[in-house]
Amino acid sequence: MTNTAVNYEKKWLVMAAVAIGTFLATIDGSIVNVALPSLVRELNTNFATVQWVILAYLLTQTTLLLSVGRLGDMLGKKPLFTAGIVVFTLGSVLCGLSPSIYWLISFRVVQAVGAAMMLALGMAIVTEAFPPNERGKAIGLNGTFVSIGIIIGPTLGGIILNDFAWNWIFFVNLPIGLIGTFLALHYIPDTHPGGKQKFDFIGAATLFISLLCLLLAFTWGQQRGFTDVLILLLFLGAALFLGLFLWIEGHTAEPMVDLQLFRNRIFSINLTMGVLVFIAIAGTTLLLPFYLNDMRGFPPRQVGLMMALLPIFLGIVAPLAGSLSDKWGTRPISMIGLVVVVVSYLLMSQFNADTDLFNYAVGVGALGLGMGIFQSPNNSGVMGAAPSGRLGVASGLLAISRTLGQIVGISLLGALWAGRVSYFLGTTPPAGATSAPIPTQLAALSDTFFVMVLLIVVALGLNVWGLLQERR
Repeated sequence: MTNTAVNYEKKWLVMAAVAIGTFLATIDGSIVNVALPSLVRELNTNFATVQWVILAYLLTQTTLLLSVGRLGDMLGKKPLFTAGIVVFTLGSVLCGLSPSIYWLISFRVVQAVGAAMMLALGMAIVTEAFPPNERGKAIGLNGTFVSIGIIIGPTLGGIILNDFAWNWIFFVNLPIGLIGTFLALHYIPDTHPGGKQKFDFIGAATLFISLLCLLLAFTWGQQRGFTDVLILLLFLGAALFLGLFLWIEGHTAEPMVDLQLFRNRIFSINLTMGVLVFIAIAGTTLLLPFYLNDMRGFPPRQVGLMMALLPIFLGIVAPLAGSLSDKWGTRPISMIGLVVVVVSYLLMSQFNADTDLFNYAVGVGALGLGMGIFQSPNNSGVMGAAPSGRLGVASGLLAISRTLGQIVGISLLGALWAGRVSYFLGTTPPAGATSAPIPTQLAALSDTFFVMVLLIVVALGLNVWGLLQERR
């Protein structure tokens, strides 16, 4: 197989193709959230079933990311990424045409397969397309589209649903997907690794089972309780298959995940920080709409606009932070970002029934600002620490840290908020936490935001440790 030299003159067209793919893949993980009530009515279903429209997408995507990353290192990234856009776009059209909830859930799995192909390889393609001295800026821009896609989904979904049927949440992907496919075919460099490599099917299978058990435990634990026998068995299965996966990877000539990557402390520290931050962000995007709509009484359109503050600040700052990290290093810039995030969550923990729009904007805007400053340098640090032959796997690990953080954050922080509502009320509300008195919900929300502060403080401690490791 031959290698094609990367033409840096086309780097921004490569960025455009990857940005479209990553934006589509991430926004569809959350855009359907606001459509769930409409889906219950239009498709004649219930909440227990309709939530799988979201869960099927996230579960499929997360379990496939690493396998796709490894295949990209073996077969070349362009064909898999381009195929991902095509599969995702086709899945979107099929979702919009779904006649029942079960067809919709099935086609969301098709969408997720395409999304995994794009997310697993997008960061690796960008890393190769730009010269090393511009890597931080490039990854910062790509990270901007990833984060904005995740966060802006509910906002955009609310705007579409205000004037159109639920189907258009999926149909709008068609023209964007066609543009992305054209750009990918014409401008992403078609580089291939040399030599013949084998795919680690046994390792991929054990990792798939481990992740599936873990994600189902977090997902079902919300309803059954995390001490339920089935949930404990799923956690045990996840641990056992993870152990088996690690053993296989350590005894395979061509492993799916080169465990040597994790011996690089900088790589491991940055990846762990990313998981912690996305756990907090997922909990935030879950609970903020309840604060604005249920606890404050703002209408859905205004809630969508108020939620947009976070991605707006993030999108403005992230490219600048990436450029600064090229000049001053990733560690100091990401540390500044984490400090700002801690301050933002402290401010948000003070939200109450009388918080005015200015103080709300300061708290949420600071969160977007801090996320934008942190995310780009941290992503650049992860990709910069990976060897060129493992960029696909590193990109997959980075993507899996986001989706895993989303699922864990939604599950655990949602359960924590509901648990604190029951604690302050002295009993479990029969109709759920959202039916509790507003002061009780607000007190629980304050506690949950404070737990997010603790998560980011842990990430900040890891960042300080990483700085000390680098100086040594």
